[in-house]
Order: sequence, then structure tokens, then C-alpha cells
Amino acid sequence: MAPAAQGAPPVRQLTVLYDADCPFCVHIRHWLLGQQWLVPLRLVPAGSDEARRLYPALDHASTLREITVVGDSGQLWTGTDAFIVCLWALAEHRPKAEWLATPAGRPFARGAMYTASAWRQAVRTDPGASSAAEAAAEDAEDARGAACGDHCPPSR
Repeated sequence: MAPAAQGAPPVRQLTVLYDADCPFCVHIRHWLLGQQWLVPLRLVPAGSDEARRLYPALDHASTLREITVVGDSGQLWTGTDAFIVCLWALAEHRPKAEWLATPAGRPFARGAMYTASAWRQAVRTDPGASSAAEAAAEDAEDARGAACGDHCPPSR
């Protein structure tokens, strides 16, 4: 959902809360830093002291499970909506974001989120996963769009 809804305050800055312990999330952070922004982005590690100071009322545990973007007027986007808003803030990707926010495009945005979850699962190394049932439960959680917080190996 693009944040330009009628009657909503204009978005002048977005804060992207990313999992600093997730290699995939850190890669996306670097990619975002290299893009031309139409709306300035502040990239803050999810669950960090800075995130808690900036957003004391936010459920910080959930920000480690699901991508979260906060607008400067208190707007909050998570999951697929947060993904779309991140693209909306980028010069090269705004038209694609606007399409992804439509009923025709939304399934593709959800698919991108599922693909990201599958990628994280593929690179994950978890010596503690002891049973196929556990692995299946984790795959199901990833398919629902869980973010990296408890699925990615720590950065090396």
C-alpha cells in the first residue's frame, strides 16, 4: 500500500527496521542505501536500543519477525505492505510499488515475500533443528511471511 492515501499526512521520512543479525536483511539494507530515494530512509536495527528509544510503544519482538516500516507521522506498515512502501520510497521502483499495491499486483508482492522467506530458509544453518516436524513447522511459519529474526544465521 502506497502511503499517499487521501487525507493522510504526507510521508517525509520512513524508518526501516531490519534484522542486523540476518545476512539477507543486511544485504537488503545495503541495497536500499545504494538506491536513489524519493523519500529519505532511516535504516535502524530492529530491537536495538535506538529502535526502542525512537518507538517505545512498538512491539519490538515482532519487528524481528516481520519487516516493519514506520512513517514520520506514525504510520506503520508490516510484511507485504512494508515491502511495497520500501519500494515506493525509491525513484526507480515507485511505479512498480504502485502497481504492487493494486489488487492485480498484490499477489506478486506476497510472492516476493514468500520467495525471500524461502531463500532465508535455504541458507539457514540451525544445528538445533532435530526433527522433520520442527522443520515443517518452521517452513510453514516462513510461508506465512515471517522475517529473519529467528530464522537466519548470525552475521559472521
